[in-house]
Amino acid sequence: MVTNLPAEAKAKFIKYMEAKTPEEKLKALQEFLSSVPKHKGTENLIRWARKRMAELREEIEERRRKRSGGGGPSFFIEKSGAAQLVMIGFTNVGKSSLLRVLTGAKAEVADYPYTTKFPIPGALKFEDIEFQIVEAPAIIPGGGGWNGKVIGLAKNADGLIIVLDASSDPIKQFKELSLYLKEHGIHIVKPRGYAVIERGRGVHGIQIRLYGKLLCTVDEVRRLLESYRIYNAIVKVYGEVDLDTIEEAIYETIVYKPTLVILNKIDLVPKSIINEVRQAIPPSIPLIPASAARGLVDKRLVGETIFKLLDIIRVYTKPPLGEPSKKPLVLRRGATVLDVAKAVHSELYEKFAYARIWGPSAKYPGQRVGPDHVVEDGDIVEINMRKK
Repeated sequence: MVTNLPAEAKAKFIKYMEAKTPEEKLKALQEFLSSVPKHKGTENLIRWARKRMAELREEIEERRRKRSGGGGPSFFIEKSGAAQLVMIGFTNVGKSSLLRVLTGAKAEVADYPYTTKFPIPGALKFEDIEFQIVEAPAIIPGGGGWNGKVIGLAKNADGLIIVLDASSDPIKQFKELSLYLKEHGIHIVKPRGYAVIERGRGVHGIQIRLYGKLLCTVDEVRRLLESYRIYNAIVKVYGEVDLDTIEEAIYETIVYKPTLVILNKIDLVPKSIINEVRQAIPPSIPLIPASAARGLVDKRLVGETIFKLLDIIRVYTKPPLGEPSKKPLVLRRGATVLDVAKAVHSELYEKFAYARIWGPSAKYPGQRVGPDHVVEDGDIVEINMRKK
């Protein structure tokens, strides 16, 4: 995004990072923008700054409305179930109908645009777990309105469901939605590399966590962050990341969200449209045809696709000499028995001695394993603690 900013511009960006209120941030960002040289190398940075300023103005206006008694339902939806997926799309694509069919949630369905004005949650049952599906208000072409809040919902979710109207140029819809998400730092196809910088209380020094490959030295990362007065942060590296990518992450958080596309209203178009859409979207993104209005939605397929897409597993715990739990722990694929212990209780984690495993990852029933044993979907885990 940006390299070799003038010292004046960097100092003004530091002032923006240190600002506490939206008003202070907006003023600092205006000053920062005025000091950024205008050339091809800074186009994306300038675009980001203007977009962020628009978001801050919207936040300031919303706070004013709340102070004057103009509150209302919250856009924030607390997560529940195994994972939260936010359903997004343009108006009248059938998101409310899909939510009703998938979860039974009482979403208002109407033939006029922008019926849904606040997010509506529902629960999709899949075998012995549930996924929380949240219908977001429709994206407004050209920006404005509640778009910024919908982006906030999407960034907080574990995954996305893009809903397309098969009868209204679905390929164009997908391209516009994916571009809009990317412009706001949300990738729906896993990028070659990206970094996330987390700052907050309890973090001491610069900590690098590699989930990929760092194409520069740790000292170079530390010096870069310190030049922005960032002395305490966790830097998470995904894929292949160079120093420029780390610097981009200082300005804007880029996230990858596993995404499913549901092509709705297929009863209104020839079957060939489904193949055309399949060819137009990246192969890593699953596509499920549906007709919510006619109740033609394969709930089992949707649940199964989400489960695979999120790369999660279910693990069942049992006490020594006891029965396995009926409700599983949901963990990321690659989790170890020590991760299982940590998810159950801090004491099990701190006093872990060994575990016994029944299931796909065990060589034989009741296999005794150490803390680094990787569990698989369907495993039963018995954790034993050190004796006093």
